[in-house]
Amino acid sequence: MSRMKVELLHIHKRFGAVQANRDVSLRVEAGTIHGLLGENGAGKSTLVKILSGFLRCDQGEIWIDEQPVRIESPAAAIRLGIGMLHQDPLDFPSLTVLENFIAGQRGRLGLGLRESRRRLEKACEEFGFNLNPDGAIGSLTVGERQQLEMLRLLSLGINTLILDEPTTGISAAQKDLLFAALRRLAGQGKSVIFVSHKLADVECLCDRVTVMRQGEVVGELPVRGEDIALLEQQLIDWMFGRELAPPARPHSPQRRADPLLELRSLVVRHEPFALALPDLAVQPGEVIGLAGLEGSGQRSFLLTCAGLLPPRRGRILLGGQEMTGRPYGDYLRCGVGFSPADRLREGLIPGLTLQEHFALQQQDPWINWALARQQTQAAIEHFSIRGHPYSRVEQLSGGNQQRSQLALLPTPLTLLLMEHPTRGLDIESALWVWGQLLERTQTGTAILFASADLDEILLYSNRVMVFSGGQVSEPIPAAELTVSRLGQMMTLPVLRSNHSSEIPGIPTEV
Repeated sequence: MSRMKVELLHIHKRFGAVQANRDVSLRVEAGTIHGLLGENGAGKSTLVKILSGFLRCDQGEIWIDEQPVRIESPAAAIRLGIGMLHQDPLDFPSLTVLENFIAGQRGRLGLGLRESRRRLEKACEEFGFNLNPDGAIGSLTVGERQQLEMLRLLSLGINTLILDEPTTGISAAQKDLLFAALRRLAGQGKSVIFVSHKLADVECLCDRVTVMRQGEVVGELPVRGEDIALLEQQLIDWMFGRELAPPARPHSPQRRADPLLELRSLVVRHEPFALALPDLAVQPGEVIGLAGLEGSGQRSFLLTCAGLLPPRRGRILLGGQEMTGRPYGDYLRCGVGFSPADRLREGLIPGLTLQEHFALQQQDPWINWALARQQTQAAIEHFSIRGHPYSRVEQLSGGNQQRSQLALLPTPLTLLLMEHPTRGLDIESALWVWGQLLERTQTGTAILFASADLDEILLYSNRVMVFSGGQVSEPIPAAELTVSRLGQMMTLPVLRSNHSSEIPGIPTEV
C-alpha cells in the first residue's frame, strides 16, 4: 500500500501587486481526504498549482514524507507521485478515450494498445466508471472527462491526488461516483486534496478542512464527528469574516397580453435529435430556470433564443417582433445578451486585459483608451473584481472572471440568457451575482438560465422547464416543485399535456 504525507511550509506567491499566497502552511496526512476551502480568489488554486508544479512559489518549502523536494514542473510533480485534476480536465479533444489514457506514460511504449485497453477497462471496473475506450473525448461530459483524467493520473503512479473544484458542472450521479472513488483511494493510503468552495461537499467527503481567506490560512479543523450546524457557521465565519445576507427572491411578474418573448411550435437543433419545445410566453422581469442532466438540450435552447443557432422550425418573437432566421447582430440590437458557461473559451478572450475587453465594446473606429480605462475602473469597483485594468482575464480567479463577464454585459437588456451563472463561485459570489441579476429583472429584463444546481433553480426561478430524455416539459411554477421531484423529472421521460401533436426527439435528418 502506497502512502504519502505532504507538507507545504510558509508558501508565498505574488502576481504583480496581488499577493495570492502569504505565509501559507498546509499538512496533508496519508490516507486522508483534506478539504481546502475558501471563497473565489482566496488563494486555493494558486497553492495547489505550486504543489503540482504548474507554478513556482516565491518563497517557502515543500516536504514529502519528511524530505524537502523541489517541484519545478508538472512532470516533476508526477515523478514524485503528485497529480492534479483541474476543473476543466487537461485532455486532447482530437484523440480517443484510450489514446488520452495512454498520454504521458513513461517507458510504456512496449505495452501496446491491447494491454493499455485492458488496464483502462480494469480501472473503470474498479471504480464503476463507464468509459468507451474508442469513444471521442468530444462526446464525453465534464464528469466523464474527469473520470478519465483521474484514471490516467493513477496509472502514472500518483499517490497524492489534487482536485480543483471537481463537482462544478457534473451531475449528482457523477458526483456520487467521484466521492466513492476518492474514499476508495484514501482507503488505499493515498492522500487527497479536495479544493472547493462548497460547504456541503466538504462536510460530506473530507476528514479535515483548511480554510483560506485573502491568500492566508485562517483556520483548520476536523470534519468527522463535528456538529454540522456549528461546523458550517465556523467555516462561513472563517471564509468571509462576517455573516452572509440571505438570498433575494425573484418578484412575480404580472401577466401581460404582450409577452416579451414568444416561442411558437419551436423545434431546436440538438444532435442527434431535434427538441420540440412547448409554446412559451415569457413576461418582462420573469426568471425561467432550465433543469436537466448535462447535454439534455438546455444549451441548444439558449443558443437558439440568442440567435446563435438557427431553429429547425417554428417561430421566435421578441416584443412582438419576428426574429426567426435573423442574424445574431439583430438579436444584440434588440437587447438580447448571452453569458456562456465556458468563460475563457466563449465569454472572454485569453491574452487580453480587462481594459482591452472594454475597448472592444466601443463602436467608433478609433479606440478611446482613456474612456476604456475609466469604464474598466468603474466596473472593477462596482462589481468588486479583484484585479486591475491591466490584468489579463486568464489570470483572474473563476469568480472574478464571472464578475468580469457580467460587467461586460450591456445595459439595458431585454432578455438575458445564461449558462450556469454561478458555476464555480463561492457562496458570497453566488449571492452577489444573483443580486445583480434580480436588479435587472426589476427594470423588465427577462432571464432564462440553465444550472446543474437544483436548489439554485428553485430559489431564483418563477417557472421551471425540465429537459429529459429528448423531451421538454411545460413551464412549471417553481413553488410547486421540490428538489426531489425535480430530480425525478430530470431522470424520467417528461410528458407534456398540450403538445401531443409534436413528436419529442425528432431525428435531425427528418
